[in-house]
Amino acid sequence: MTASRSSSVRVSLVAVLGTVLVFLYATLAAVQILVLNPLAVAPGTSLEQIHADLAQAGESLGTPFVLAFLSLGPALAVLLMFLLARQPRVGARATGIGYAVLLAFGAPASFIASFGPGMALADTYLTSGADHSGWSSVLYGVSALALAVAVVLSIIPQRDAGRQELNQPKLAD
Repeated sequence: MTASRSSSVRVSLVAVLGTVLVFLYATLAAVQILVLNPLAVAPGTSLEQIHADLAQAGESLGTPFVLAFLSLGPALAVLLMFLLARQPRVGARATGIGYAVLLAFGAPASFIASFGPGMALADTYLTSGADHSGWSSVLYGVSALALAVAVVLSIIPQRDAGRQELNQPKLAD
């Protein structure tokens, strides 16, 4: 296998893995916001009853907004994957940084998407709008780890960087 073919395979693997991770993150965020947190706010109450209580109080979890907003990450991940397929010179490191940054931005996206539902639950059940299930901590931890990975990949020297410079043809004066 040639070096460029090997690099292309690595980029493809990183892109597919990154896209899958972004989809999993968005899915967990949606389940956290729309299922786990409401059930934690009103323990022993069914999700159906929680929706009825919200409706009676004139509130809603805003499911369409939550799903639409959280779908931005997966859409960007797929777009990045297709763009990378058209740019063969992009390396696996740059690809990894791109997906790590997408995962890092999952934390603010999750917070924004959960704000309205959290306030609706707080108004209905006279509690705080904070997370009650704790699963958002997992999401925020993944985002923090992804940010750290992006930073490390950005600052550590690349193994082949010195050899690439040595193999470059010299221009005559």
